[in-house]
Amino acid sequence: MFNLRPIAFVLSMALSKLALFMWLPTLQALFSKGGGFQEFLLATLLTHGTAFGLLAYGQKAEIRLRVREMFLLTTLVWSTVCVFSALPFVFITHISFSDAFFEAMSGVTTTGSTVLSGLDALSKPILLWRSILQWLGGLGFIVAAVAILPYLNVGGMKLFQTESSDWSDKSAPRAATMAKRIVLLYLALTVLCTGCYYLLSDMNAFEAINHAMTTLSTGGYSTSDGSMSHFSPAAHWIGTLFMFIGGLPFLLMIYSLQHRNLSLFRDAQVRGFFWLILSTGVALSLYLWSTDQYPLTDAIRISLFNLVSVVTTTGYGLGDFGTWGGFPLVLFALLMVCGACSGSTAGGFKIFRFQVAMALFRKQLHQLMHPRAVFPQKYNGRPVNDDIIRSLVTFIMGYFATMTLLALVLALMGLEPMIAITAAMTAVANVGPGIGETIGPSGNFATLPDTAKWLLAVGMLMGRLEILTVAVLFFPSFWRG
Repeated sequence: MFNLRPIAFVLSMALSKLALFMWLPTLQALFSKGGGFQEFLLATLLTHGTAFGLLAYGQKAEIRLRVREMFLLTTLVWSTVCVFSALPFVFITHISFSDAFFEAMSGVTTTGSTVLSGLDALSKPILLWRSILQWLGGLGFIVAAVAILPYLNVGGMKLFQTESSDWSDKSAPRAATMAKRIVLLYLALTVLCTGCYYLLSDMNAFEAINHAMTTLSTGGYSTSDGSMSHFSPAAHWIGTLFMFIGGLPFLLMIYSLQHRNLSLFRDAQVRGFFWLILSTGVALSLYLWSTDQYPLTDAIRISLFNLVSVVTTTGYGLGDFGTWGGFPLVLFALLMVCGACSGSTAGGFKIFRFQVAMALFRKQLHQLMHPRAVFPQKYNGRPVNDDIIRSLVTFIMGYFATMTLLALVLALMGLEPMIAITAAMTAVANVGPGIGETIGPSGNFATLPDTAKWLLAVGMLMGRLEILTVAVLFFPSFWRG
């Protein structure tokens, strides 16, 4: 049996924090002429009321969660937050709950897929709420990647286990201190990004605040249908820089700043991330320049922006790479599942898993040539034991099985093959836009059937929580204990 009282208590804490942030667009609606104050107030009060009800049920509970309860709680927190985050979209934009839940899930998981159009004319409170959801989702996943996923040994994340991942009473003060440092760094970078957008580009204050939140969280929601194409080249360079920063491991950034050393740049993930962007950036820039699609300087800017946007799973649009030819199309399709560093705001497969898999491949080749030799397996100076390898292999199987199954079901529903495949890829990898006129950088997901939107929302959640955290809930043995 599950101990529901501590689960209810944690859910109440999550909803109370969500309700507090919901006051920001509520107050903006109150003081602006765009309307929506009563609708936002209703959504805020409903969220507060539910949080108080859960708190009353679970406040006397001792917060001791077993592993099974941690799996259930992690999924419940994200899905419950999405349910209440969808309320403003239903009340103000008058879209269906299916569309609203899709939009909220896309925001909280920092995927960036959208069913809304006419963003330039949309009310500012709703635009702000979309950005806040992505900002909170990015911060929430950093905490999950540092404290929860290594503890649950999901997808090889035990490689990054620290005191913050230890749920014993002894390590609680250290975990709380680390969480505060993560929040402070995240907030400081958001303020810095806002200042750069406002002072160095053509964004006004409202646009700068919104895009700073969705850039650092690698979410990709914009205030314009044209996404980043609506703004000057200076905004593109600023976006490229802060998307790249959002794709770096935050714990390592804190450690490097605290000790004033270069440990961040010596990390295998960071080096792999940097060289991936640099090598593909050079190749794509030369391609666009040699095919006379852009001058060289524009080709470099547009290539780097789109590559960083896709690899970090941000999903901002700057032109439609689906019209650039076969090479960019295949390149972006491959990079769509890549992801940046573990412990960052980015989704996707994550660089470290490719690196560990390649190291295992090389080890197996050496073992074939020297059967009696012993080749110890390490990553970043830390041993990679059989437990981590099993977890990693299971994740890889689950990741691509989820993507394949989702694409097949979407195709059975009548979606075109390219749309079905790239929609599944972009949902599970939390990228945002797919490929094609309908769901590409210039389109949205509004025309998809409601059933497809619900399936894609589940895919977003599974991708954001590293597949296995959600997949385990589908096994009857989990509920039997």
